[in-house]
Amino acid sequence: MLQGILPLLCAVLLLSGCLRREPPADVTIINGGEPGSLDPALVTGQVEMRVVQGLFEGLTRLDPKTARPVPGLAESWEISPDGRVYTFHLRTNLAWSTGEPITAGDVVYSWIRALNPATASVYAGQLFCLKNARDFNTGKIKEPSRVGVQAPDALTVRCDLDHPAACFPDICALPVASVVPPSAIEKYGDRWLMAGSLPVSGPYRLVYWRLNDKIRLQKNPRYWDAANTRSEVIDLLPVGSANTALNLYESGQADIVWDKDLVPGQLMDVLIRRPDFHAFNYLGDYFIRINVTRKPFDDPRVRQALALAIDKERITKKITRAGERPASHLVPDGTANYLAPEGLGCNPARARKLLAEAGYPGGRGFPRFEYVFSASAGGGDKVHENIAVELQQMWHDELGLQMDLRQLEAKIFYAAQTRLDFDLSRSSWTGDYDDANTFLGIFTGDDGNNRTGWKNARYDALIREANEQTDLKTREKLFQQAETLLVRDEVPIIPLYFYVGLNYFDTNRIQGVYANVLDKHPLQAIRKISREPRVESRGPNRQ
Repeated sequence: MLQGILPLLCAVLLLSGCLRREPPADVTIINGGEPGSLDPALVTGQVEMRVVQGLFEGLTRLDPKTARPVPGLAESWEISPDGRVYTFHLRTNLAWSTGEPITAGDVVYSWIRALNPATASVYAGQLFCLKNARDFNTGKIKEPSRVGVQAPDALTVRCDLDHPAACFPDICALPVASVVPPSAIEKYGDRWLMAGSLPVSGPYRLVYWRLNDKIRLQKNPRYWDAANTRSEVIDLLPVGSANTALNLYESGQADIVWDKDLVPGQLMDVLIRRPDFHAFNYLGDYFIRINVTRKPFDDPRVRQALALAIDKERITKKITRAGERPASHLVPDGTANYLAPEGLGCNPARARKLLAEAGYPGGRGFPRFEYVFSASAGGGDKVHENIAVELQQMWHDELGLQMDLRQLEAKIFYAAQTRLDFDLSRSSWTGDYDDANTFLGIFTGDDGNNRTGWKNARYDALIREANEQTDLKTREKLFQQAETLLVRDEVPIIPLYFYVGLNYFDTNRIQGVYANVLDKHPLQAIRKISREPRVESRGPNRQ
């Protein structure tokens, strides 16, 4: 696919417009690093997803306050008594930004495209609840007409599921389920995002994407809910440096800064007390992936020993310092209808015993190995590096192991994860919806987000069985058994801590950003209520 070069191609969009003086944006947001793609079928990170969900919409969309699914392109839907058939009814006033009507056939096209193995969508697994979707994605069946998404007429989408899925409306709000323009894709192929007048289905259209400068979005007047799209123009800046982000905000050149990684760590204790810095718990965690296809990490005892030797509280108190909670399990506390089982705690003595049982007493004979982490863009805070150094020290002191650190630029890092070109790797995951499956489902053997090489038939069966349940307690127990396999018995991952969200903006000037468990903030809800300079902002070293 051309995902890696799309930013370079998109950088030349509307070049003539780039040379003219342009009006200021209504809202300017510092969004993190440069997106890797704006194709809904290909995006995997929050940086890309925030933009994509402004450009393309699905049958449902997220409520900005609750992050729960609400009607999007579909105004209503019915569910069959057995929970296996969803019938969506599209709005009658839907149109692409270029004026053509959006139809049920466009929905079917978009989903089949995401499931097509040639698209190589990492998130295609989210649609596997559709009948025959998994087999189509893996090439076992070739006929897209056998996949459980059909268009009986121009305004109706029928979805036949393999099993009841209460979270299906949540899945319909994910970028991978967004409706994309068949005409542009068929005309331009992989270059469709370069179309000078890109047809979009969401609240904003793409004005341009200038590499290392900004993404500019403008209100889509043909969006079905344009009357409630709050800002005319939004700029999203690709800033990876926490110091740069803070300086742009303090000088009034940015209105909102997403993400805790864009808060200078050395100023955290001061900044977190300011009224325009907003901390909140959300469903996300930081963990280590282990490549179980490489020796000696194919031995669960080795993986357990690594987990037991980590003092996670030392990491949260010494490095992250924003109230993060050490994690022994993957699914965060507070996830709906689920209480996670406890995983492995900190027990260096047991870790040494397990390592000796695996044939490496005191670390003797254990090969030197690598821990891979992504670089902080633009000279940003070195959280990943600092955590890596701390892990290196712990495993040396407690187990006698020698670990090298390998820092990679972000895009190369994610590509290396996908290829399993690592021994151990820093990782993170934020929930796509409020359900345990959004965390546990990604570690099934055929999910594109697994990236550990770990496959366990028992685990996969438990996840499938859990997702077939309508009784929430039975479902919870099955998920708990699966998570016990993941974090206690097999340990292809090591959870480190649960995230604390932290963004900054002045509530006297910005409306429409709400703390929610998914840290999702639809762009169409955001607006500036004052253009006056920020009056209560103080420099980071003043109290």
